[in-house]
Amino acid sequence: MATFGSFCLLIALVLAAYNLIAGAVALRLIATGQQARISPERLADTARRAGIAGFVAVTGAAFALIWSVFNNDFSITYILEHSNRALPIPYKFAALWSGQEGSLLLWAWLLGTYGFVLRLTHKTDVKLYSYAGTILSGIQVFFLSVLVFAAPPFALLPGYVAGVTPVPADGNGLNPLLQYPEMVIHPPMLYLGYVGFSVPFAFALGALMMRYPGEKWIRITRIWTMVTWLFLTCGIFLGMHWAYAVLGWGGYWGWDPVENASFMPWLTGTAFLHSVMMQERKGMMKSWNVWLIFSTFLLTMLGTLLTRAGLVSSVHAFAQSSIGTWFVVFMGIVLGVCIFTYILQRGHLKTEHHMESLVSRESSFLFNNLVLLTACFVILWGTLFPIISEYVQGTKVTVGAPFYNRVAVPIGLFLVFLTGVGPLLPWRSTSFKAIKRNFVLPAIALWTTVIVCLAVGVRPWKDGALDSGSFYAVVAFAVAAAVLTAITAEFLRGAGVISRQTNRNLFAATWLLTRRNTRRYGGYIIHIGVVVVVIGLAGSAFNRSIESEMGLHSTMNIGPYTLVCMGFTQDSNQNYNSDYAVLDVQQGGKKVFSMTPERRFYLASGQPQTMVAIHSVPEWDLYVVYEGTNPDTGQPIIKAFLNPLVGWIWFGLVIIVFGTFVALVPSLTPATATVRVPLKAASITPALKGGD
Repeated sequence: MATFGSFCLLIALVLAAYNLIAGAVALRLIATGQQARISPERLADTARRAGIAGFVAVTGAAFALIWSVFNNDFSITYILEHSNRALPIPYKFAALWSGQEGSLLLWAWLLGTYGFVLRLTHKTDVKLYSYAGTILSGIQVFFLSVLVFAAPPFALLPGYVAGVTPVPADGNGLNPLLQYPEMVIHPPMLYLGYVGFSVPFAFALGALMMRYPGEKWIRITRIWTMVTWLFLTCGIFLGMHWAYAVLGWGGYWGWDPVENASFMPWLTGTAFLHSVMMQERKGMMKSWNVWLIFSTFLLTMLGTLLTRAGLVSSVHAFAQSSIGTWFVVFMGIVLGVCIFTYILQRGHLKTEHHMESLVSRESSFLFNNLVLLTACFVILWGTLFPIISEYVQGTKVTVGAPFYNRVAVPIGLFLVFLTGVGPLLPWRSTSFKAIKRNFVLPAIALWTTVIVCLAVGVRPWKDGALDSGSFYAVVAFAVAAAVLTAITAEFLRGAGVISRQTNRNLFAATWLLTRRNTRRYGGYIIHIGVVVVVIGLAGSAFNRSIESEMGLHSTMNIGPYTLVCMGFTQDSNQNYNSDYAVLDVQQGGKKVFSMTPERRFYLASGQPQTMVAIHSVPEWDLYVVYEGTNPDTGQPIIKAFLNPLVGWIWFGLVIIVFGTFVALVPSLTPATATVRVPLKAASITPALKGGD
């Protein structure tokens, strides 16, 4: 199977190279009108078919690796290092992306899948799709070249000869951190987002190369971009939940370099989704939008470079690798092509209209973009600073979470504020009277929330000094209340009009309003989800924790709960041994539930792993960790956290997903009213026609 997989990768590389070369030649012949022995259209079609065949070949390679994992073929180095016989079936699939070579193969297969769908739908606009398909094939050539020459996933053990060299009886096993249900979903979801941004990049670069008229390419790629953005969003949140449930530190986001690497293209992709509305509606920000999508693609490459080249220290990163040079060269080529094409075709990107007022929806989109890009730059600077400092000073200086929080939190709160301001502003310009009318209710909600926070005991200061955590939490709650009020008012205002016109109840009118403009109101629902997430994030300012040794019947108090140790137990299977702490949780002197935090020891890798016990309610999470045993006393150590509002983060993701699906649904054609003609008038009409 190793030979078959390697052959599939080689064939896929040849087909991708043919797709790139033949496609480029065909498009050049079409552009210049030159004659050739074979018609350019036929040559372009053979290139498209080569791309489809390449997808089949990459699929064969991915199947070969999965087959080898399930058949425990430990003659393949990758299988030996990332699997073992006792590994549960779901994690056998996870072995595909648990290591560097496998994850690159996953990337190539997903890129081939996106290209396959694109090439099947090429009749939407044959020429534009040919450009996009050719550019995608160029990206595929790079990844397949890495897989064939630099990081082959089917490399055999050194000196291995079939039937002669003994094969190890078992493998080293999957990394314990990856043996968690979400890790079967999280990496593919993140990769679907990363790889997916190659498609709008290809369309944008292709449209610029061919001087594509109008904004049709944006409308064509809108669904591609939104689906890709949704995949990346889900991937980021699943990663947050994995870190929360597995790492045992009580948090979900630590500004890890690889976390940052996934967040940066999300920021620029979000900016692109907002600003393309300006181009579609007003013909503005054309150059801006092109560079936003170029930057998003380059940031996905940078994230892959950081993860695989060992440039940064991260729980997510792979070991030091030589393929970093491949990525640096490829990114340099891509950037050079983008700059050259932009300079050559920049006259095609002239803005047709200009902003008429700073107090308008156009300006809110512009400020939204500036804030998102500022946040991206800050995170990029903090992520690359250790690399830059080592290069300049010879010493690696790491930037920690306090830096990001100090800068990113105010930026994020201002961004949330803008999500509420946008719906209140009309296009072009507005009057002071209209602004005053639209902002009254949000302002009331904001200050009411501040007063309520102070009334329930939330104090933005401590010992006479400003407590930044509590201060930002109050600001977050207040801004969230104002934004939710603004968006709700926008829904009710439109629903009220429809309700009066159609005599429907308010709920039905709201649904009809949403269906008539799914893109707009789906976007508002996404904004509601973002606000709910912000409320959940703000709760971290009030986290509490306690750590103690706990023997039999020992107790621990945290918040309204009392934890009582009822004993400890052990279990084992072929994959790992585990120790459990059995805890009864009491509230008001009565048992309300039990928790069993666990500590595992994986046999194949010889590594320990914590499995956190979490009890969630809307107000907070009770989060309990079995940290091990004190070697001096022999007593187990239990650490408990009370984390307010964490569940709101995951609920906010559900709302974001729902809003994205709404925005993807085509809008209903506006209903036409039926005119009732009186009987007398109806009888006169034919007579008039007859008199003509």
